[in-house]
Amino acid sequence: IRIIAPFFHEFHLEVNPADETVRLNWRHVDQEYLLRPHQLPDGLLRFIALATVLLQPQKLRGGIIAIDEPELGLHPYAIEVLGEMIDRASMDSQIILATQSLNMVDQFKPEDVVVVNREEGASTFKRPDTASLSHWLEDYSLSDLWYKNVLGGAP
Repeated sequence: IRIIAPFFHEFHLEVNPADETVRLNWRHVDQEYLLRPHQLPDGLLRFIALATVLLQPQKLRGGIIAIDEPELGLHPYAIEVLGEMIDRASMDSQIILATQSLNMVDQFKPEDVVVVNREEGASTFKRPDTASLSHWLEDYSLSDLWYKNVLGGAP
């Protein structure tokens, strides 16, 4: 978390045994008093939630994780860090993401991407052919190819 939010010092969890709840508090690097989650930026809260899911030990994480638009509210650098966590978690869990973010697409290789198109009233799913894209990828990023509709997936 400190990689993307250097002002974050630590979590302080308050356990209430009576109702088995845990209250998440945190400390700012330069302050002694506790802050509540609503005092974190929305994007950082989202990042913390995603990191919690993706960094769990595999036995707790589960076999399939589906995340819709994980990049929402995140700083571009946080998207890069998230991409690395997704890549690591994908070693032993199936990760399914839905995104419209050029920055998020650039965190992956063509063989990691499935492009969804709407044809004749139905969704079609196509994985880009890495070999046929190799000459394009010498000059363009994967997001450039998506944006230029080389991969499909245009509105």
